[in-house]
Formats: sequence, structure tokens, C-alpha cells
Amino acid sequence: MFSPDTYLDFSQTDHAALFAEGEPVWSPLSKFGDYLEELLSTNRRIEGKVHTRAEVGDDVFVAEGAVVEANATIKGPAWIGAGSTVRSGAYVREKVIVGDNCMLGNSSEFKNCLLFNNCEVPHFNYVGDSILGYKAHLGAGVICSNVRLDRRNIKIDGSDTGLRKFGAIVGDRTEVGCNSVLSPGSILGRDCIVYPCTHWHGILEGEKIVKNLAETKIVQRRL
Repeated sequence: MFSPDTYLDFSQTDHAALFAEGEPVWSPLSKFGDYLEELLSTNRRIEGKVHTRAEVGDDVFVAEGAVVEANATIKGPAWIGAGSTVRSGAYVREKVIVGDNCMLGNSSEFKNCLLFNNCEVPHFNYVGDSILGYKAHLGAGVICSNVRLDRRNIKIDGSDTGLRKFGAIVGDRTEVGCNSVLSPGSILGRDCIVYPCTHWHGILEGEKIVKNLAETKIVQRRL
């Protein structure tokens, strides 16, 4: 039911090795550290353009054509793919893998996550312990919440994932509207739309639209 190829196009990442046959789509979340350690053992270098006022750690690879703007921070370990942009004010923490031609936006925070190619996370977002598919897009202010309030392990369909931190799986080409919150363990299929200001929890099948139709009232102001 949660086969990775149901949600993700592996021709749109250089990191398909993270996914093993028979394992659920979220299984790479516990592998990023070891994977990056091996990958960076021979690829610790800066090929792209890094502004002198950006802070970039030692365990970071920035591919050719990538841009890291002034006042961005990449702690590492991290991998930034070709043609991607890390905008001013972005905070890229530990164990972050970014594909090609991605956008990591201002005042956005990333940790323990994988972004497939052409993924856009441009404004005021939090992406923790998550996987975002090819051409996935998070509108301004979208939060991938990754920890339950009671700090217990995340469950999917009643089954324990063994993960205390698990944000969201966002399938290829799925759009999440501004100021939405994806609760821990959210799984969104391919080609979905989530309306702005939605609080989503659970599993969304592919090619669905989540409409948030909260009632709006206009009343006379008393002066």
C-alpha cells in the first residue's frame, strides 16, 4: 500500500538507492545520515556559487550551477543538487538531500529530508523528517509538523512506524496551499491539491483535492 513508486518518480532523483524494494515510502528517513556520510566521503566540495556571507559547513556538497545566497546557512551534512537555489535566510540543518533545480526559500528550515528534482519550498516553510517528490510545491507558510504532542511514535493506519519524528510524504507534482499544516505522518499522493489554511492529517490518495471551505461571515461594525 505504501510502495515508494506509488508516490515518487525515481528517474527524478540521484538518490534512489535510499529506497529498498518491499520497504514503505518513509523508510529512508532513518537512513539519511549513513547515506550522506558515505556519499560525502568522496564528494565534499563546492562547485556552485556560494556568497561570501553564506555559512556553509565542512560536510556539504554544492553541485555545479547551484547558488547559495547571502545569509543562508547550510550546517551539513547536506547535498545540494545542480541548479538549485538556497535563498537568503534559509536554514539547512543536518541530513538534508536536495535534488536538481530545487528552490529552498527565505526563512525556511530543513532537516533530515529529501527533495526530489524541481521541488519548490520558497517561503517561510518548515520541512523536517520528510520526503518531497518531483515538482512538489509548498505554498508560503506550509509546515510539515514532525512530532506528536505526546512525543509517541508516529502511527500509519494504526501501525507503529518506529519513528518518533516523521513529517510528511508529498507525492510528485502535489501542491499544498499557503499556511497549511501537515500533521506528523501525513502521506499525500501524486497530483493532489490541498487548499490554503488546511490542517491535514492522514493519507490522501493521488489526484485528489482537499477543499477547506471554512465559513466566512460579514457583520455590521458598531461605531
